[in-house]
Amino acid sequence: MIPLEFPIVISGLLFALGVVGMMIRRNAIMMLMCVELMLNAANLLLVAFAHRMGDLDGQLVVFFVISVAAAEVAIGLSLIVTISRTKGSIDVDDLHELRD
Repeated sequence: MIPLEFPIVISGLLFALGVVGMMIRRNAIMMLMCVELMLNAANLLLVAFAHRMGDLDGQLVVFFVISVAAAEVAIGLSLIVTISRTKGSIDVDDLHELRD
């Protein structure tokens, strides 16, 4: 059996990588991928704790998180494609006109 510390460390590293990617990257697609990385880090931790507790509730929550993440990706990518067609760029710094 894998010790619980391994999924906790891996999940923490994945989440930190996603946060750093969100702060450093200015590309909208890369930012969307970093959000997905953070969601998957949380999913990994939920599955690890559900396995440790011998309960399926954590895995049920992961199922719903994956469903919401899939919808978020579909909507996010459609917005990014629309913005790139109108502005010609998906750089987040170029989208200052959308603040109003």
